[in-house]
Amino acid sequence: MTDRRSGPPIGVVVFVVGTASLGAEIAAARLLAPWFGASTIVWANTIATVLLSLSVGYAVGGRVADRDPTPAGLARIVLIAAALLALVPFVSGPFLRTSVDALESVSAGAFVGSLLGVSVLLAVPLVLLGMVSPYAIRLTVDSVEEAGRAAGRLYALSTLGSLTGVFGATLLLIPLIGSRRTFIVFALLLALVAVPWLRTRRLAGGAVPLAMVGLLALPVGTLKSTGGERVLWERETEYQYARVVETPDGERRLELNEGQAVHSLYRAGTVLTGNYWDEQLVLPFAGARPAPRRVAILGNAAGTTARAIGHYAPETLIDGVEIDPELTKVGRELFDLRAPRLRTHTADARPWLHATDDRYDAIVVDAYRQPYIPFYLATREFFALVRDRLEPGGVVIVNVGHPERSDALEKVLAATMRAAFGADRVWRDPSEPVNTMLVATASAVPPADALRAHLPSLPDEIRPIAAATADRLEPARRGGRVYTDDVAPVEWLIDASIVDVAADGEPVG
Repeated sequence: MTDRRSGPPIGVVVFVVGTASLGAEIAAARLLAPWFGASTIVWANTIATVLLSLSVGYAVGGRVADRDPTPAGLARIVLIAAALLALVPFVSGPFLRTSVDALESVSAGAFVGSLLGVSVLLAVPLVLLGMVSPYAIRLTVDSVEEAGRAAGRLYALSTLGSLTGVFGATLLLIPLIGSRRTFIVFALLLALVAVPWLRTRRLAGGAVPLAMVGLLALPVGTLKSTGGERVLWERETEYQYARVVETPDGERRLELNEGQAVHSLYRAGTVLTGNYWDEQLVLPFAGARPAPRRVAILGNAAGTTARAIGHYAPETLIDGVEIDPELTKVGRELFDLRAPRLRTHTADARPWLHATDDRYDAIVVDAYRQPYIPFYLATREFFALVRDRLEPGGVVIVNVGHPERSDALEKVLAATMRAAFGADRVWRDPSEPVNTMLVATASAVPPADALRAHLPSLPDEIRPIAAATADRLEPARRGGRVYTDDVAPVEWLIDASIVDVAADGEPVG
């Protein structure tokens, strides 16, 4: 048996393994979030993978420890786990790219398969880390009389290590170096406590940690190929992966997470986009007043809508609310985010709306991030709060992104908005194949009629857009379930839409 004094105390190894196990769970959730979202489904998948892997490791580790009860045997397990953990952010790329292609083609089989593939990829090093606790107990216990005390001490150290990993990853490593390099840091810590126990530690002691330091220096790359586009800016922010790409003709687009939806667009010399932002520009004029005096934009991103409203209605006071300060910053730098009376706020949409006492002629809700959206921005209580923040005759405009030919999400949101505004106070504007604007008002005047009445006072450039929008407005579809703060299974709804469209090309609902 290798002398126990040749390496760090077993308790230190257990502590570091606990740190890496839960730290890797947090980093894994961040690794998956840009591609699959950060919904409860994704978190449940991540937590289940960790718990199942550790459980298997506990069962296997005890048996292996009985066959080879040596510190060197334990060290080999930790070192292999370290090597596999360090490779996760690099070899996971093909699985994640497959998931993006699956979302583009709405191929549910590949989507689920790629998610399963990443889980399996994480499971292997976690199984090995789970083997450490029973192995450490086997090495520590010299007599039955001290078994309980030794096991309790080691599990306490493992749990304290897990807490260290959770807070270390969340508060320090991920904000400073990103989720990919966080994996490598935890792998390096594992290697450093394992190497001294190996009989060949001189060779391994230099090679393995140095290799991981080298991995830290490697660029982690971008999430998705840009084709002929040029990446002007990219960052893994506190909330998401974000990047700005520029096409050969100079158009700039802000892409978030999986990159399937463009969240802001900029074209030099114009504020018009030829896309759904133009509807968000004209629909605030569908209220009681010819020009809105105050507009709130919940989910301002890089400010495409705010910039347009400020251009055509310079007297309008605009409150742009965006939870991610990096998006506001890049909006000012690359998207000409400015307006005569624009105020930007770094805040989550619903808490900000709770805190303000201001009333608005129009509230634009563009805070949904595909493929998953915050459930608390899709409930009856949320839309009741929105209604309370509107001036008499004001309107709320909700941008509903959805798979093409699927109206399940639209029906649910329409039903939920009706519960807050009234049965005949919600309309729809199918402006794009994958975007529908839902419009609600407490006014007795339908928004289409109000918009047509205001056409003569609108600037010439946007009058045709407003007229076309008024012509498309129709009563919102029926048949959806009313979501509440207590029950709002929006993740399941969107997953079902993707699967249904992929299966037979027919929409849900």
